[in-house]
Amino acid sequence: MRSHQLWEALAESIHNQGLDPLQTLGWKKTGSMLVGRTANECSALKSRVEQLLEAGLEASFLSCDDLQSEEPALMLGSEGGAAFVPDDYQIDARCTVAFIEKGNRYFAAEGRYAEFYYEPATSLLRSESSGDVVAVQTSKNTLYSKKAIIVAAGCWSGSVLHDLIKHSEIELDFPVKPRKGHLLVIENFKSLNLNHGLMELGYVNHKSATLSSTTTDSGSGYDANTSPVSMTATMDMSGRLVLGSSRQLVGFNTEIDESVITQIWERAGEFFPILKQVSLKELNKSREVRVGLRPYMPDGKPVIDHVPRISNMFLAAGHEGEGLTLALGTAEMIANIVLGNPQKVDPAPYSM
Repeated sequence: MRSHQLWEALAESIHNQGLDPLQTLGWKKTGSMLVGRTANECSALKSRVEQLLEAGLEASFLSCDDLQSEEPALMLGSEGGAAFVPDDYQIDARCTVAFIEKGNRYFAAEGRYAEFYYEPATSLLRSESSGDVVAVQTSKNTLYSKKAIIVAAGCWSGSVLHDLIKHSEIELDFPVKPRKGHLLVIENFKSLNLNHGLMELGYVNHKSATLSSTTTDSGSGYDANTSPVSMTATMDMSGRLVLGSSRQLVGFNTEIDESVITQIWERAGEFFPILKQVSLKELNKSREVRVGLRPYMPDGKPVIDHVPRISNMFLAAGHEGEGLTLALGTAEMIANIVLGNPQKVDPAPYSM
């Protein structure tokens, strides 16, 4: 909720500068729907709506009949329904990261910002008197720190920490792992139009996502406990259809797995029958597959905290698929920890 407030404030600031937040960030109010197809799933969705309302968010349960006017192409069956959060927005990851990076570079002339890409961090230099970290050694430079060092390296954060402290007496286990995901992006797909961001209930059930490297035969029936795929669907700022999503623990492998792409397409077709009229092979020239590694934590929560026994070193990692959407709230929290400022959100649940 705090990150949502900060994104809204940023979008308003961009608008006040005479820019369009849609073009700059892909900032688009779509609302989100979490959908289910069975009575049991709808019971869980109603409970989730109650939780959201108690947290202060606007939310409602939509029956199958209600959904017909909101998403005509979505077919859930007579028992289906959705938890609807109307105030949710979406952003475009590539546009947003480019905007943030450009903004950072304005501070380079003042000596407040610099980039050292493609320079692996190899070790820490510590003060013999205080034990504080005074610099990070990279393969090419020594980067001195006046205030704090923050490790925010996603699924690589565990190995970065290990490399940095390997010559010390500190023992630290940060169990972040890379969880591979595929997205299928289709240009100029006129057969389907979506008004909201949609995902099936199984997607948000962190424990149900597969921890196996194997995939299943989609013809044998879908099981959230064995399949790496859950349905997500939205339209991006350019009108492209974006379908997902998969979750696999297969190390740092980022190769495209066509069997997973097939499962994503077939799973989406179970919710949007109009997709079954089109063969995935027909879309070869108009499709893009995106593969990335999400920083997975076993308990589903990121860590935003001091690194134990190193007073001026901090960690912000483990957000899995929410790193960008929670970036502003995370930045505010870690900055307040570093500076000793009052927090807007209790950081205790995110401690190491």
